[in-house]
Amino acid sequence: MRAGGPIQSMTGFAGVEHEAGGLRFCVEARSVNGRNLDVRLRLPVGHERHETELRRRIGAAFRRGSVTLTVSVKRAEAAAGRYSVNHDQLGAYLEAIQSLAASGAVAAPRADGLLALRGVIEAANEEDATVPEEALMAAADAVIAALGENRLAEGARLVPVIAEQLEEIDSLRAAIDGHPERALPAIRDRLARQMEELLAREGLSEERLHQEAAILATRADVREELDRLAVHVAAARALLGEGGAVGRKLDFLAQEFNRETNTVCSKAPHHTVTALGLELKAVVERFREQVQNLE
Repeated sequence: MRAGGPIQSMTGFAGVEHEAGGLRFCVEARSVNGRNLDVRLRLPVGHERHETELRRRIGAAFRRGSVTLTVSVKRAEAAAGRYSVNHDQLGAYLEAIQSLAASGAVAAPRADGLLALRGVIEAANEEDATVPEEALMAAADAVIAALGENRLAEGARLVPVIAEQLEEIDSLRAAIDGHPERALPAIRDRLARQMEELLAREGLSEERLHQEAAILATRADVREELDRLAVHVAAARALLGEGGAVGRKLDFLAQEFNRETNTVCSKAPHHTVTALGLELKAVVERFREQVQNLE
């Protein structure tokens, strides 16, 4: 999924079964969260030559996620139970028996006796069965497409949840911004009281007084943090509207939400503002968990 278009999740599953060349085979693909695109292939013996092409096709369809594609092969029912003669093993038995028969120690071997010897008759090895390349690639394409649809469906379910969490973050930000303890008179009164406490201290130099006053003024308000939260909310909404592979960018914004929220909590002027900040922090954490599912 490239820039723009629907948003997809990184989690999903798809599987198909096909028959070709007397073989029945199954191709399955699973996808879970991942920082980048991590492709893992589980192929039967004899199919290793297809690994590069399968990786290329998966890479063309997805940008992020841990994707595992598994191919399992078994003979079709009509061909099941086939056996073959191990001619090398049979030749070794005949050579040993002929020398004994020539000496008269044993009778000449019969066919039924030879075929009953260990290793002469072998069941067809399913691991040696190879799926025709064209059939395998067609099945892989079908599974990759189905996995993409599954991821898109999950993404469509997550987007409204994330949008609702953004609304909740913005609502809590507005509640903190409008709290009475953030009104200018309340801030002025708090600063006045704190300055009186500083002036009452003995031995406080004028330089130190100015430093303490600057610190108090900096901690008196969370205007900058609330403004940055508003900007980040707007950016997250724009990304949801943009679509495509926006999961990494939203995850970065989730970190910024968390940073600003921590500062708001540490500078909160009143316990009710702190409570709002903690509630905001909980919503931000839920937001982060959800966006980490997005491609």
